[in-house]
Amino acid sequence: METLQLVFSLAAAIFAYSIWFHFLARKLTGPRVWPLVGSLPLLFMNRRRIHDWIANNLRATGGSATYQTCTIALPFLALKQGFYTVTCHPKNIEHILRTRFDNYPKGPHWQAAFHDLLGQGIFNSDGETWLIQRKTAALEFTTRTLRQAMARWVNRSIKNRLWCILDKAANEKESVDLQDLLLRLTFDNICGLTFGKDPQTLSPDLPENTFAIAFDAATETTLYRLLYPGFLWRLEKFLGIGAEKRLKSSLQIVEDYMNGAIEARKQTPSDDLLSRFMKKRDVKGNLFTSDVLQRIALNFVLAGRDTSSVALSWFFWLIMNHPEIEQKIINEISTVLRDTRGPDPKKWVEEPLAFDEADRLIYLKAALAETLRLYPSVPQDFKYVVEDDVLPDGTFVPAFSTVTYSIYSVGRMKTIWGEACMEFRPERWLSPEGDKFDPPKDSYKFVAFNAGPRTCLGKDLAYLQMKSVASAVLLRYRLSLVPGHKVEQKMSLTLFMKNGLRVYLQPDKFDPPKDSYKFVAFNAGPRTCLGKDLAYLQMKSVASAVLLRYRLSLVPGHKVEQKMSLTLFMKNGLRVYLQPRTLA
Repeated sequence: METLQLVFSLAAAIFAYSIWFHFLARKLTGPRVWPLVGSLPLLFMNRRRIHDWIANNLRATGGSATYQTCTIALPFLALKQGFYTVTCHPKNIEHILRTRFDNYPKGPHWQAAFHDLLGQGIFNSDGETWLIQRKTAALEFTTRTLRQAMARWVNRSIKNRLWCILDKAANEKESVDLQDLLLRLTFDNICGLTFGKDPQTLSPDLPENTFAIAFDAATETTLYRLLYPGFLWRLEKFLGIGAEKRLKSSLQIVEDYMNGAIEARKQTPSDDLLSRFMKKRDVKGNLFTSDVLQRIALNFVLAGRDTSSVALSWFFWLIMNHPEIEQKIINEISTVLRDTRGPDPKKWVEEPLAFDEADRLIYLKAALAETLRLYPSVPQDFKYVVEDDVLPDGTFVPAFSTVTYSIYSVGRMKTIWGEACMEFRPERWLSPEGDKFDPPKDSYKFVAFNAGPRTCLGKDLAYLQMKSVASAVLLRYRLSLVPGHKVEQKMSLTLFMKNGLRVYLQPDKFDPPKDSYKFVAFNAGPRTCLGKDLAYLQMKSVASAVLLRYRLSLVPGHKVEQKMSLTLFMKNGLRVYLQPRTLA
């Protein structure tokens, strides 16, 4: 009897669950949902292309008149009811990042995971703690002095290190992992700018720096905390085992290094960020403690290192696939340097671009922005929901759940960027005249630098560094991808290339025309003809095909003259006799 009751109860429970699941699944937009496991199988199957998978699901939710929002069921991972709300529509993003900013903080899950590394630093805090640091940092990031300091650090790294490494590789015909070199360069620069200490990871022998290795290990382990249930990593931490044991030892190395930097700055103040924050006071009017200063500095290092190097990696990859855009960039740099350094091209490559020179590179900035539209350094971000809310598209989001906005997907929606959204076209960032950087009027269509109150303070510094590095490389080398090297995305919070970016460099490729405006048959400046290379290809093919087989002669009496037209036609055509050519 008891067995029969148990079977009946179990059958009733399964039936009730099936009915509930059927009606629940009908309401969800997004990937297919299975009982018990939700969308986890699809997530696992698409883990190597997770961002494109999310974009495809968002794209499938509706046409131009609808919002792109979907729900991904991830039982055991999601915080509330096993669901993640994912969106990419600018109106929803504005609602999350600005309109109801206080309802969508980092949240306890994120803060707990990053606390050991970042403490209550600006990128891991909310509320009053965040606001105080934000105001302090905003004052510093708007100073010309800081931008000039960044230019000095960047140009020193380019001239004394990056060029040396690339010259050696080019002369010896060896490949380099450009992503690794860029990571090292930006790490050295951000450490120098933040606390005035140069780890020298971009030295010619590419040394293994203890601080850099420990910082990488600590960051990677911290990111894994986001993928595991909180109780699991907390248990490992309590027992001192596994990844948490490695995290503890890595953090000790980082803290020792940072303590040394802080003590050095107390003795000898400089113009770096750490020295500036050492003069500031907290909400209670007290100077920041060494521990707080350490966390503040690490927050800036984490934010400033990976983002620029990853963006540059994707930029160079795109440039290798779009030589016509590369030529436009070189033409723009040539115009600026001819104006600032004179007509001798040798003087153009003696020194990296100065701050004022880099600031004039409008088309290059457009190309970098276009790179970030298609390959944002941070492809998605997560927000915690404090109170029940309804997004502008009518989607209900419950309190204590997670909302994700896919920055990667925003740039790949026809409903947002038009039919040509997948094309790499820097011109979309220029004014109609082509002489000004003209971003979209709706700032929530492009959130690679975040938006709203948390807009990235270092955006201008990032563009400055990227323009300096990009111009320094493109003026001196022609890049080509190593045959067989596979460029694919790495599953990470930052859009790294999984296998790096292995390239060959051809030296001395920069041979600019003495004056590019002496030959404007293909137009010049921002409106330079995109089809120039295709035109040359077609003309060379036809010319060689004809001349190889025939000897041409003009029909006697045929008059060749110009036709009055916008195009320089021959008024009477070109009448010729052809004599077959005999090849020896």
